Formats: sequence, structure tokens, C-alpha cells
Amino acid sequence: MQPGQATLRAVPMFERLDKAVLAELDAIADLRDVPQGQELCRQGAMPTALHVLLDGQVALSGTAPDGTSAVVEVVRPIGHFVLAAALTDLPYLMTGHSVMPSRLLLIEAVALRELVAREAALARAMLRAQALDYRVMVRQVRDLKLRSAAQRLGCYLLALATDPLASTAEFRLPFDKGLLAARLGCRQENLSRAFAALRAVGVETHGARIVLHDMARLKAFSMPDELADPPLLTEDAAG
Repeated sequence: MQPGQATLRAVPMFERLDKAVLAELDAIADLRDVPQGQELCRQGAMPTALHVLLDGQVALSGTAPDGTSAVVEVVRPIGHFVLAAALTDLPYLMTGHSVMPSRLLLIEAVALRELVAREAALARAMLRAQALDYRVMVRQVRDLKLRSAAQRLGCYLLALATDPLASTAEFRLPFDKGLLAARLGCRQENLSRAFAALRAVGVETHGARIVLHDMARLKAFSMPDELADPPLLTEDAAG
């Protein structure tokens, strides 16, 4: 089913495109609902489409030659993945599965590359999206090298607070703690120790419900990045 121009314009990377380009994208796009556990792309396969997640969650995992597998990223709406593979016609680097029932926008890879070659505005949009993806990756690598697991967790929890200027916050984790550990680059037992360490700075947990009693203390402990990018794309995007 074609998504329609209104759905396409709701995707951050497409919001500035004119109607003519959106119409061409609409002609090569497919709106698809998938059940939980659906494989969406497989590591090593050639790309067939750019995937845009409109609703739900998608886990991207990598597998080593010995068969060891690990979740590398969790994509949330509105997020995209396999953009680099779709644009370069190179094999997927990760396997994607839906974590819950999800709605995706699939844009045919071959036709997308042809359209990018013809439409400068779309090429600029793709270049910006890929550049922001790269910045996300750099932040994640830097966090792994500069922050402890507890500090990375603290930064993540602070980012979930709807009002960053408030003194307290309460919310639910967007996915289970197994996926959260993968998202933060640690094992689940290390995540448990990180939550325990954050109790000293006012973090209270009740299953998936999180209460931040003192956001100022949590910020002082976690040292979140001051070089924040504007929220033009979701924080979770992968090549």
C-alpha cells in the first residue's frame, strides 16, 4: 500500500521536499504492518529497501563468524535504518527484527538511488540524514570510551525526561532492560549494577517505571553531552 504524501512528509528527512519529489517517493514506497519477531533485513544480504519505522520498535543485531550474536541498536519511531546500505548497494551489516507489532515505510532501494541521482533536494536530504547518523555513531563510541555504564545509563534516563529543566521526573522505559543493556553497550548484569549505583543520586526503579528524584545530582554524576544536536531525526538511526 502506498503511504501517501502526508505520511512521507511526517518523516523528518523528507519534510522539506516539494510535492513533486514526494509524489515520486510515494510511487516507490510501500506501507507495511509487521508482527512481533518479523525479520526485516538480514546481515550479509543485499539491500532491497530503505526502512523507516513509523510505529513500534526494531532491534538491529550483529553476528560474529563463530555465531555469537548481540543487539547493536534499537530503533524507535520515527527512525530509519539501513540507509547507508540502500544508498551504496552494499550488504546489510546487521539483521533487523521487529520487537513488537510495527508499521514500516519501505522505499525501494534501486529506485531510490535513481531518484537521488536526479533530484538534488532529495540528495541533500539523504546526505543530511547520513551525516546525522554518523554523529549518533560518534557519540555512542565516545560514550563507550569516556563514560562508565552507570554514567551512560544516567545520560539515557535524563534524555527520557520530558522536561529537562524540572527537578524530578517519572516515566517508563521504552523497552525491556535486556534491550536497554544492548543499547548502552553493556551486559544485563552490568546494567543492574549501574541502576544500583544510580540509587545514590536519586534514581528509583519499579520494574519499567523510573523515578528521578534529583535530576541536578544525576546530571552532575552522569555529565551529559552539552553539544546536543537539534531533534531533526530520532536519536536511533542506523546504517
